[in-house]
Amino acid sequence: MEHNKKESWDNMEKIKAKKVIEKIKKIYGDSGDVNSRIIDIKGTKVGCIFLESSSQTSTISDFIIKSTVLVEKDKNLFNNLLNILKNKLFNCQLFTIKNFDEFPYYLSSGFTIIIVDGHNEAIIMETRAELDRGITEATSEPVIRGSKDSFTESHSKNLGLIRKRIKDPNLWFDEIKLGKRTKTRTTIAYINGIADPKKVNQIKKRLEKIDIDGILDSGNIRDYLTPQKSIFPQIKSSERPDLACQELLNGKIIILVENSPFVLILPTIFLDYIKSSEDQNQKAINISFTRVLRFFALIITILTPAIYIAIATYDQNTIPDKLLISLAIQREGVPFPTFFEIILFMTVFEILRESDLKSPTNMSTAMSIVGALVLGQAAVDATIVSPITIIIVAITSICSLIFQDNDFINGIRFWRFLFIIASSLLGVVGILSMALIWITKIASLENLDTSFLSPLAPFDKEANKDAIIKAATPSLFKRPRYVSNENLTKQGGKK
Repeated sequence: MEHNKKESWDNMEKIKAKKVIEKIKKIYGDSGDVNSRIIDIKGTKVGCIFLESSSQTSTISDFIIKSTVLVEKDKNLFNNLLNILKNKLFNCQLFTIKNFDEFPYYLSSGFTIIIVDGHNEAIIMETRAELDRGITEATSEPVIRGSKDSFTESHSKNLGLIRKRIKDPNLWFDEIKLGKRTKTRTTIAYINGIADPKKVNQIKKRLEKIDIDGILDSGNIRDYLTPQKSIFPQIKSSERPDLACQELLNGKIIILVENSPFVLILPTIFLDYIKSSEDQNQKAINISFTRVLRFFALIITILTPAIYIAIATYDQNTIPDKLLISLAIQREGVPFPTFFEIILFMTVFEILRESDLKSPTNMSTAMSIVGALVLGQAAVDATIVSPITIIIVAITSICSLIFQDNDFINGIRFWRFLFIIASSLLGVVGILSMALIWITKIASLENLDTSFLSPLAPFDKEANKDAIIKAATPSLFKRPRYVSNENLTKQGGKK
């Protein structure tokens, strides 16, 4: 039997458990983890097959093998052995299928297949082993005040973490399997009546068009969900269930992928990266101050190196004489132009940052200290770069670390280098020109009929109450109109 052809048992007169097991083993290339057992129940052969690598053998022994003792004592044994087995086996996940092509998916998912001679359907029973880690604290999005649990690689646990927070039957999960070989469970989560059904349908259509061999992480499907190409991410990922639930209540849509601890949040806007997952747990005035601080940090990390290059190279008359003299003294003996200094040390810092991310935890701290202090001081003492260059690079780098999303940080890095190049060519005029291009680019981005600059452009008065400046929580009684169902915008569920 060929693995790529579907085979139904509807037209097969006699099913032999032994032959079916042999065919399944052949499909797996007689792998060592394919285990089977043939049981004789008063002359009728019953075959059990499972993958030892993904199944719990103790469960199979206790709930399948031992249950055959009860089956042998049944008086109606010869009438319908298959139905008797279904009634005697103790498991909440138990059903029958007829399609042979579905066997490999269930075996790899930790199910045990039970075949009975003479029956054209098989019993599927869940016996999967616990192969995932337990629920732990979030590492990529740490919070001071807020929930400490995080998503894991277990798909059912991730759904449970959402269910325990939102106990509404209108929280719907639509599942689809992606990947021709991996058959990865992918779930679209949304609250019916709050989420825009048009956006939900668009996401489903985009997922159904994915035709690749395998999906191993939620990041594998991000490009399929963003029709426009951009350096800034248009889909936010998070490992925090409390943040995912908050976005669901706002009308957004969550995508959960099996074996991935990160969920995808759609649609995502620019201000989502300025906000933090613990903003809802603090006073409005403190949140507003923090968001303004993050916004200024964004401007500083993108523009500071470019402005320094423009002033030092083209517009020296724009700074006071004393400061100009101080800069000239610091640059005395430095053989490289300002543009090369900035590019050199910005590149060095990015290399150090990547090394810090990829190194073990016990090594990263020492590497950061050596790279930041020793290398910087040595470069100044050797007059390779000026002290002001080290200060500019340090301020720029520190401001970029205030953001948590790695894709957003990479987008900032890309545009920072573009501003540096523009300022080195045209000075302040180059910065203004590149700023116009940047704003035009992000304003043109749109995903799921939602502008990337919402609610600033187009302007939404109600949604701006929780944009950069946050109003008091009692006054936030409406959901963002740009993302939720237009017919149900109030948080109380009434128009």
